[in-house]
Amino acid sequence: MNICVIGTGYVGLVTGTVFSDLGNDVTCVDKIKGKIESLNKGIMPIYEPGLEEMVKRNVVDNRLFFSTDLQGAVEKAEIIFICVGTPPKDNGETDLSYIEDAAKGIAHAINGYKIVVNKSTVPVGTGDFVRQVIEKNKTRNTEFDVVSNPEFLREGSAISDALSPDRIVIGAPTKQVAVKLLELYATIGKPMLITDVYSAEIIKYASNAFLAMKISFINAIADICELSGANVGDVAKGVGYDSRIGQAFLNAGLGFGGSCFPKDIQSLVHTAERLGYDFKLLKDILEINKERIPHFVKTIKDKLAPERFKQGTGFLKGKVIGILGLSFKPDTDDMRDAKSVEIIAALFKEGAVIKAYDPVAMENAKKILPNIKYCASAYEVAEGADAIVVITEWREFKLLNMERIKSLMRKPVIFDGRNVYDVERTKKMGFEYYSIGRA
Repeated sequence: MNICVIGTGYVGLVTGTVFSDLGNDVTCVDKIKGKIESLNKGIMPIYEPGLEEMVKRNVVDNRLFFSTDLQGAVEKAEIIFICVGTPPKDNGETDLSYIEDAAKGIAHAINGYKIVVNKSTVPVGTGDFVRQVIEKNKTRNTEFDVVSNPEFLREGSAISDALSPDRIVIGAPTKQVAVKLLELYATIGKPMLITDVYSAEIIKYASNAFLAMKISFINAIADICELSGANVGDVAKGVGYDSRIGQAFLNAGLGFGGSCFPKDIQSLVHTAERLGYDFKLLKDILEINKERIPHFVKTIKDKLAPERFKQGTGFLKGKVIGILGLSFKPDTDDMRDAKSVEIIAALFKEGAVIKAYDPVAMENAKKILPNIKYCASAYEVAEGADAIVVITEWREFKLLNMERIKSLMRKPVIFDGRNVYDVERTKKMGFEYYSIGRA
């Protein structure tokens, strides 16, 4: 099939590349000329394992193209995927301006029957909005249909998620339209759910909200474990063995961040309010998540300066704190709503000297956190440090030579925000060790 993908951000680039790898002719369009020029040179705008190799392979095979020419891409396409950003407004409402721009671009270029697919995460009713925009702005009397096909990509494993998803959701106005999307996905061979457009739009938000609920739940349990002396790792394991609950997303830590969960939950809360429903549960999920970093930072301040800790600023003055991990999760360079930003800002405010290392996210971090020292390795971070703070659970941090880390530090203190290390083993090595929900 001939496919047009509008947007070369995370979702658009992965979606277009995977469809080309499945044998389709795909043109990924973006209005940012510099991004398209870089992509045509083989330079990726994001870090995602396996993506660069797949892009280069399909470009060489003349199945994948990058262009700023939206009209040309739309005219030759059978299916058009809208994969643009949907950032939150200050009130939590989803900003649909990029969706509107894409719909107008399609309207001006449409030259025959097309299927327009919303791949971006959008509130229920956005399919109607896209149809209205295209109808109002189209220059030719031609038919089209609007479909919702939400993505369920996880940063760090997006390629495998796209090629082997748990399910493919297609929200279509008619069965005939759905069949065309079924043909596109047929070679993947995974469960496909055909719904109306409204249901498909809500499925994405409901999925993310439920996963976020599991994270906030186990973090609340972690606080109880800290107060009672229990071990949240054992609690989570015992709970997760229940097949109705499962082990996934029951890892206590610093809470959820990134580009999806925070904004999607806020958007669903706003949508519920617009429809007349007060979604109190989601508000509590957000509140629990909001409390994670202040709680963690207070632990750091209490332990590093207990004799002089009180309300105010400057109580970590002169303390050298090493940060391991900056991205919001491992295997990505994404700094959107990364917990490192909030933690470093709080420690910096208290007068701490910050050293940091991340395997891939440091260039992006420098744009947000310019006033800290960036190191070439975890061992450089440890040199002369009064404490190390683990923020992102990169695999390489689990495999460090901890004896070497200890020998490099001024004081062997670790604050583990992701429960990377074993409590007893780490303490036996001589570290003063603090983790989440484990006595």
